Amino acid sequence: MAKAERKGLGLWVLLVAIAVLTGIFAGTVLLKPEAVEITSGTILKSPRPVEPFSLTRDTGAPFTNADLAGHWTVVFAGFTFCPDVCPTTLAELKAMTAKLGATADQVRVMFVSVDPGRDTPEKIGQYVRFFNPAFVGVTGTDAQLEALGRNLGFVYAKVDGATPDSYTIDHSTALILIDPQGRIAGYLTPPFKPDTMAADLNTLLASRR
Repeated sequence: MAKAERKGLGLWVLLVAIAVLTGIFAGTVLLKPEAVEITSGTILKSPRPVEPFSLTRDTGAPFTNADLAGHWTVVFAGFTFCPDVCPTTLAELKAMTAKLGATADQVRVMFVSVDPGRDTPEKIGQYVRFFNPAFVGVTGTDAQLEALGRNLGFVYAKVDGATPDSYTIDHSTALILIDPQGRIAGYLTPPFKPDTMAADLNTLLASRR
């Protein structure tokens, strides 16, 4: 091979290498989504998968991972007999939804009852629809709920009352954010401010378009 040909080949190889490196840089740095920060909670650097689950919706229909796809979901674990935290939080989520405006249909609120002994699907449905007809209520067996709690990051414990049916339940108050791909994206923590939560969710919606 002539010297000029070798020189030309070497230049071509160098240009190809530069192009490849430029592509890698663009893919890993320039095109990498910027980290989103919110003021009402924390967004994970890398979303975590939601392990396969099967629950029962307030309509009596099954509710699985597939039902999380295509929209953001705000998950709150509680129970309908809750005297204060649950109704207060659901009222704040109702106000948050109203403040989302045009993007409200892209966010779903999901109430997970951790009291399957008293909260039937019908009762859960009546409870969540009192706050907002669009809210979804789900529950499951103790084993299903415990597995979901370990995965999503909520905890709860039964506290005995004076009678077998007068028990209460201590539970987490944080809200879990599930992204449109059905992954755990972050958490919202109290005190909950509807204005701030709505602004944060709109920021997330804008960043993932």
